[in-house]
Amino acid sequence: MVKEKIEAILSDVSKALPEDLQLFKKDIEKNLRATLNATFTKMELVTREEFDIQTASLQRTRTQLDALQEKLSALESQLDETKN
Repeated sequence: MVKEKIEAILSDVSKALPEDLQLFKKDIEKNLRATLNATFTKMELVTREEFDIQTASLQRTRTQLDALQEKLSALESQLDETKN
C-alpha cells in the first residue's frame, strides 16, 4: 500500500515538473523516493486491515474486562454481605 502511494506521489511530481527540470527527473525521483520511504518508515504506518484487526482485538479485550469487573463487583458485594 505504501509503495503504491509513493509511486502515485512520484508520478504526480514528475508530471508537474517544469520542462527545464525534466533533465533531472531521475535524480529528483530517486531522492524523493528515498525521502518518502524514510518518512513513511518513521511514521510506522499500518494498513487498514492491521488497524481493523487491532480494533477488533481491543474490543474483545474490553468486553472481557467489563465482564470481569462485573463479576468482581458481584463477588465483593457477596463478601460484604457475609461480613455483615
